[in-house]
Amino acid sequence: MNTILIALAGAVLAWVLVVGNLLKRHRPAWHWYLTGYPVTACRVLATWRRVAILTDLAVSHRPPRGLLGDLIVKGEALRPAPPRISFPRATRLGLTVMVRLHPGQTPAVFVAAADALAHAWKVHAVRVTSPQRGHVLLTATATDPLARPGLVTAKPRLLTAVLGALESGGAWVMDFLLLPHWLIAGATRSGKSTLLARIVAQLAPQPVALVGVDCKGGMELGLFADRLSALATSRREAVAVLGALVVETQDRMRICRTAGVRSIWELPGKQRPVPVVVLVDELAELYLSDGTRASKAESEQCSTYLLRLAQLGAALGVHLVIAGQRIGSDLGPGATALRAQLSGRVCHRVNDPGTAEMALGDLNKDAVTVAQSITPDEQGVAVCAGPEGGWSRARSQLTTTEEATTAAAKHAHVTPVLPALDRALQALRGDES
Repeated sequence: MNTILIALAGAVLAWVLVVGNLLKRHRPAWHWYLTGYPVTACRVLATWRRVAILTDLAVSHRPPRGLLGDLIVKGEALRPAPPRISFPRATRLGLTVMVRLHPGQTPAVFVAAADALAHAWKVHAVRVTSPQRGHVLLTATATDPLARPGLVTAKPRLLTAVLGALESGGAWVMDFLLLPHWLIAGATRSGKSTLLARIVAQLAPQPVALVGVDCKGGMELGLFADRLSALATSRREAVAVLGALVVETQDRMRICRTAGVRSIWELPGKQRPVPVVVLVDELAELYLSDGTRASKAESEQCSTYLLRLAQLGAALGVHLVIAGQRIGSDLGPGATALRAQLSGRVCHRVNDPGTAEMALGDLNKDAVTVAQSITPDEQGVAVCAGPEGGWSRARSQLTTTEEATTAAAKHAHVTPVLPALDRALQALRGDES
């Protein structure tokens, strides 16, 4: 009988281990909620006092010395008191702990102790934020969610692209209705082109017009020509396309004014113009000139048109995705003015501090430091900034050029026609011939 019970227990244990391993590989969130979170939460509560003392987070309310007249009296120091913490709250792939600071404490000491906390709690990382005065929020991630960004999913919606995973374990989503314009900075082989391919693949099935501006002869965006409503492959063509888009926004303004609304999204569905997403690959090709009068004029026109679209496009359904290896003040004041209108920011590994500062510096200085720490081995890893100055490390899901090209060809039949852009390109190419 005992032999049967032992064999049965062994079979159950083996089954639990097999199921647990499958959950960990294919459903990491389920595995975390069932096993990881209870163990880690107990570890946080059990080690908090000791870790707080060792990392100088605890405070002694009275010093070990005191004055009695002119004499210095030494005594035994009081037991240090660690800050109070809330019960650990589970997240999808980690947990959060709210800490109430002692008077005089600042979040800086918790930032310095973050690595020690991660080591003591046996988690991947601990991030420190201060959501309100007198409190810090410790966010622990059990494993590195950026290692397998393809496991994170989100429900697709109009004008949204699920790019990959955030460091918090949530989905990295580019939402044009929330943040209408985006800036993407990244050096060669940092993941910038892969991110653009991911955006095209995500937007291809949607009723959205995609317009490409690739002044490198269409080497990058030309691969998705089947799904593009227009493609400019030189700066002269870019001037024509962007100028036609400015005219398109003016037409949409008149439609909204006639209907008495402030946005195309307030129009009835049948009267609403199709949304447009403009993808610009390598901004420097539009802004730098060779010194000739014609080249300077084209650069200034591109700068003016892009700034105009950024200022007016949000309410009119025209959205910008501006990408480049080098985005700095050397491109001219137009680049700085355009950056101020691009509320969504993505910064991959860059070759110079100026580009990281240009991409993230006006939003959060800490984000600039983190972006500069991205190594060449971390392809696809970026710092993304969203509304209200929030930022996070993120990693895009690997989308090969072949996959994006296949998606573009598969959904070519839904490509909207933009007559004004077609006429502008045909007229330009007719003059050149």
